[in-house]
Amino acid sequence: MFCHVKELQFNARVSRPDPRFAKLLLEQFGGPNGELKAAMQYFVQAFACKKPYPDKYDMLMDIATEELSHLEIVGATIQMLLAGVNGELKDAVETADITAMPDRDSLRDVLIQAVLANPQFGVLTGGGPRLTDSNGVPWQGAYVNANGELTVDLRSNIAAESRAKIVYEYLLKFTDDPDVRETLGFLMTREVAHFQQFQAALETIRPNFPPAVLQSDPKYSNLYYDTSKGEDARGPWNEGKSAGLGETWQYIDDPVEQVNETDGLRNMKPTGTDRTEASVRKMDKQLSKQRSEEVNSSMPRTDLQWSRYGMEEKGERMRARKAEAVLEE
Repeated sequence: MFCHVKELQFNARVSRPDPRFAKLLLEQFGGPNGELKAAMQYFVQAFACKKPYPDKYDMLMDIATEELSHLEIVGATIQMLLAGVNGELKDAVETADITAMPDRDSLRDVLIQAVLANPQFGVLTGGGPRLTDSNGVPWQGAYVNANGELTVDLRSNIAAESRAKIVYEYLLKFTDDPDVRETLGFLMTREVAHFQQFQAALETIRPNFPPAVLQSDPKYSNLYYDTSKGEDARGPWNEGKSAGLGETWQYIDDPVEQVNETDGLRNMKPTGTDRTEASVRKMDKQLSKQRSEEVNSSMPRTDLQWSRYGMEEKGERMRARKAEAVLEE
């Protein structure tokens, strides 16, 4: 259930119209890293969490709803950046000669700027935002990542917040309006907050690496291939212990030789790791059973009901009746 409050979460303001920046800001309205994408992604992901992970369901729905608030802020800011365009377009009798030199800061100047910046403002949206990116590409559901596996979805969300944050960071380079910059700063900071929330939620799931259920083959999980010849770089990604599994990286400086010697990697034994194929199979079974039971035990197969309308009150009344019956006896 959604209830709209007719005020913005953040008091967005604009010092002056700027159709060119309005076009750029469309990237966060209907673009692949924008606020609608985030809202829909977290909203869709939440369905699979409702029963097995009610705490994560609550978090995802809260953040999804906040993202809709941010979409509203972005849309309102775009509309303010186009102030005057809508009114000029409604003057159906007058025509605008965009080849003529406009008067500085006039409404006609703003109209012409809007049409030159983005023709859709003039001929499709009537001086308002449209659900596209800054190049006019329509928003699409393909932007949404929802895999039904919480450890995967939360990592997708961490990446999504990172991409949205950098877009706001780039947008700040293209406006000197102090009011608009303040709004962008708020929105950028909320991406940082959500990043941390998703990261914290991921850490409450154990084990959470590798993503999903099945473990990785210990023969190949700690191999680093030097497949680009030249000056080689070494670091924690190819020497020492691996961050996720704690295995020792095996640096393969001649991948072709290794492939030839091992019959295409088929005749290999795990090295630099305590994991074995037997231990991996055991972990696969344990984790598969655990995750399956979490879902199956939380969702009955018959008489399904999503919401619990008044269930808490009904439970209290039933307990009260039982207590009264005991006293009467």
